[in-house]
Amino acid sequence: MGLAGASGGRKGRGSSTTTGTTTTMSSLHQSRIAEFQEILNEPLIALPKLRELCFSGIPFEGGLRCLCWKILLNYLPVEKILWSSLLKKQRELYAQFLKEMIIQPGITKANLGISREDVTLEDHPLNPNPDSRWNTYFKDNEVLLQIDKDVRRLYPDMAFFQRPTEYPCRLILDPQNEFETLRKRVEQTTLKSQTVARNRSGVTNVSSPHKTPAPSSLSEYELLPNGCEAHWEVVERILFIYAKLNPGIAYVQGMNEIVGPLYYTFATDPNGEWKEHAEADTFFCFTNLMSEIRDNFIKSLDDSQCGITYKMEKVYSTLKEKDVELYLKLQEQNIRPQFFAFRWLTLLLSQEFLLPDVIRIWDSLFADDRRFDFLLLVCCAMLMLIRDQLLESDFTQNMRLLQDYPISDVHLILKKAKDLQDSK
Repeated sequence: MGLAGASGGRKGRGSSTTTGTTTTMSSLHQSRIAEFQEILNEPLIALPKLRELCFSGIPFEGGLRCLCWKILLNYLPVEKILWSSLLKKQRELYAQFLKEMIIQPGITKANLGISREDVTLEDHPLNPNPDSRWNTYFKDNEVLLQIDKDVRRLYPDMAFFQRPTEYPCRLILDPQNEFETLRKRVEQTTLKSQTVARNRSGVTNVSSPHKTPAPSSLSEYELLPNGCEAHWEVVERILFIYAKLNPGIAYVQGMNEIVGPLYYTFATDPNGEWKEHAEADTFFCFTNLMSEIRDNFIKSLDDSQCGITYKMEKVYSTLKEKDVELYLKLQEQNIRPQFFAFRWLTLLLSQEFLLPDVIRIWDSLFADDRRFDFLLLVCCAMLMLIRDQLLESDFTQNMRLLQDYPISDVHLILKKAKDLQDSK
């Protein structure tokens, strides 16, 4: 599989000052789009062929990336005839989740049935019974506060997540019902926000130096008019429902960085019919993706063969095989993979690059038929591409390089990773 560009990175690769070259690039791009359309128009999609095409980058035009990601993440089956019924069923299921997990606990009108006023007749906030609805409500609030703290600072250097969505959730925002939104629930709660930082594997910094700091208080965010909601509120809802449905893992800091690029991609789909359902589709794709990488987020599995420590060591063992001199230098300086590879692997590099570049990397990662083996090679390529600087520098300089990675050209990184894969 080649890695010729598909989605432009921050350097504006593929542009040219000469009209002839631009025309050639344009015709190459058009032929790639036609290749995708040919595969996707078949009644039975040839998954190996689609993977190969996607690995080299997916064009944004015509909603191709959104559609391909849904197939690669096992949300849509390869039999196209099943799509319509499956999407209808899944989107209805998501609406049911909203009713059960957000609307019911947060109802504020007494005449709707179960309101807080009604609940207190047989239950009350100080009820010690673990089955108490109030007990559940307060526990949920602890998780919600963690999620809220993280989603408000999603990609603060971009306006997108602060902007109102074109398709606010009518089920919750219907003024006739006055349901309590998660945002109101956070703003009204008297619980103190607990610190979200989880110091695991020697990592003390999960956010990237690239990221602009987010506003520190709720009041610094612009309030949207009634009936509107920002994109970050949609992400918050997705994560809250995921946490409720997966109590074994619930929510761990960093999941917001996984759901963000997925939601952004689906919520900017040029196809309006798909865009309208970005929330439900993101939820199921995120759930499927998490089923493959969730072991990275479970501390008790860190040292098992499926845990994050094993994967970090794999980066170093691969580096030792490909570039023993660089490997020995890092060992000599006692630069452990936990210091940088923890974030790279757990967050699928979403904190190391600008969002368009993260999305391009994910085209290749999702297309990897060995499910994220390629990610280990990308991490190795990132080390080898700055080998000269690493070999010449001391511990402090190298730590700075690795925690604030200097190369922004993801096409170069992906090409190097592909070369490593081919040389096995």
